[in-house]
Formats: sequence, C-alpha cells, structure tokens
Amino acid sequence: MPRRKYAWEKLSDEQLLKQRLSSLRVAIEDTWLEDCLSTLYEELEGRGIRLRPHAWISSEWFSPANVPGIAIPFYLTHPRLMKIEKKMMLDVEGGTWSECMAILRHEAGHAVQHAYQLHRRRRWQQLFGPSSKHYPRYYRPNPASRRYVQHLRLWYAQSHPDEDFAETFAVWLRPRSNWRTRYAGWPALKKLEYVDELMDEIAGKRPPNTTRERVDPLHELSETLGDHYQKKQAFYAFKPPKTYDRDLSRLFSADPRHRREQPASAFIRRHRAQIRQLVARWTGENQLTLDAVLDDMISRCRELDLRAVGSDRKLMIDFTVLLTAKTMHALFGPSRRKWIAL
Repeated sequence: MPRRKYAWEKLSDEQLLKQRLSSLRVAIEDTWLEDCLSTLYEELEGRGIRLRPHAWISSEWFSPANVPGIAIPFYLTHPRLMKIEKKMMLDVEGGTWSECMAILRHEAGHAVQHAYQLHRRRRWQQLFGPSSKHYPRYYRPNPASRRYVQHLRLWYAQSHPDEDFAETFAVWLRPRSNWRTRYAGWPALKKLEYVDELMDEIAGKRPPNTTRERVDPLHELSETLGDHYQKKQAFYAFKPPKTYDRDLSRLFSADPRHRREQPASAFIRRHRAQIRQLVARWTGENQLTLDAVLDDMISRCRELDLRAVGSDRKLMIDFTVLLTAKTMHALFGPSRRKWIAL
C-alpha cells in the first residue's frame, strides 16, 4: 500500500520530540497494523466469536474498562516513529508481527470480557478472582507458579484477575498453541478449559456491550513526544545499588600485570547492546532498566581500574550470566528494589 507522507518524517530527533502527539495525525489505515487486525478478526471469526474489537491510535497499548476496543501506540504506525521509540526506550513493544499479534490477542481478551460482561459470572470469579480488585502499581509474580499461563513477559497473568483472563484467552486463541498438551498437569489448564467452554457458549451471539467509544485518542493528546518519553523513561528508571564490585573483580582483573589489556569498561560498552537484548529476552526486564545497571557497572569498572583479560567470547558469556543473575535477584530476591511495574 502507498504510505502517506508526513512533514515530521524529515525532522531531526530533537525537532521531532518537540512535536505534540496530536500533531502526528497518524492512523491505522494504510499501515501494516491493518493486516495485524485483519488476522486477529479472522482468528476470532474462526472461533465463532462475533465481536470485532474496534481499534484506534493512542499513546500506549490498552483496552479501557467497559469498552470492547483496543488502543494501539502511535509509534507502530510509521518507521520514523518506531526509530524514535527505539532510541528513547531501547525497545519497540509490538514492533514485530509476532509480538504485535501476541499483544493484540491479549487486548482482544479484555475486549471480549468487556463486550460480554464475563467477569460478572460466578465461575469466572472463582477461577480468576474479582475483576473489581484494585489494580496495583506493582506486582510480584512467582515464576514457578503453574496456576497461570505464560504469554506476555514477566508473568503478566499474575498481576490482576483481568490480566489473568486476557492472558488465558490469548493462549487459547493463538493458532496451533497446543495448549492442552503444553499445560497438561498445570492448575492453569482449568482456566483454559473454562475459556474454551465459555467461548463455545457465546459463539455466534451478539455481545450486549457494543459501544465504540475511543479513550484518549491521539488527536486529543496535547503533550509533546519529549514529555511523553520523559514520563515513560522515569517509570522504568531507578538508582542501582553499588553491589557489583566483588562480582566484577572476579570476572575482570585488577592485577597491574594486565594494565595493557583493554579496560573492562570499554569491553562492556562495546557489547552492551547485544548483552542488554539477550538478558531482556530471557528475564523479561525492561531494556531501559538494564541499561541503567550497565551504566553503573561501567562506572564501577573504571573506579576499580579493571581489565578484560582473556577471550571476548568467554567474557561475553560470563558477563551475560552475571547480569542475568543480578537481574533475577533484583526481580525476585528478598531485597527487591521494587516489585514489577504494572
């Protein structure tokens, strides 16, 4: 499809960050998001679900309470906006086909819940909990729990009953998910079987809630991209504790005999993007948070005058393991810096 041209496409990052969200004037039409939504609608139709969640562009992913629709973040509408998102957040949530579809299936779960008022059912409440439960600012999941499905990162199903249902629905909806085999023996299987029965019950039925309301559409958002990213970055920022010295000294060398070897700080800087992406992938931690940890480690390596001795490959492996261990301890250890931000 021909892509629409925008005046802000050629702006520098500094200039683009001064633009208001409302001035972007982007839409789902004529973008790859149309194909993603069409695929979602085909999956719903294949299961006999009549609801077609309406979608609109906003600042983030969300499905509002009592609205059977899906808000999609503005940056996914254009390569230039994905580029600035990547620069500011080090990641583009939903930026690939598979990740976008995973999030759309999750948000469709919310939309189906709202459209058919499923949370009012007693069995729904028995399995997932009360939808009226207050949404926490942070949650602390148990990675070993088998009472919840695993779909989005950081065991998101454990954050709230509504998220538990949306995650369960997403696993059920995904083609070829083979959920009966994958979750055999898990208590979470009862939830999947219930969703299967529930969707069979509502198949072909018109939802009672058909509102087409759009909450926080992009054209009503007056803040600048710079303000938007400042708030978003602050949400993930934290001051890392100075607890790395012993581990860094074991991995790198402070021996004067190795003073001609490359500085450990330079080694980390050179490989930081690759290491950060790997650890984020396997731990689920936000890349922006990991970057703050890496900044602190680089600083400590300079202070301790550590040198990277040995093969880059082995050092890469060892350092990745170290950062992963520190991340998991921070996420789930007794001295957790904070619970996971919802």
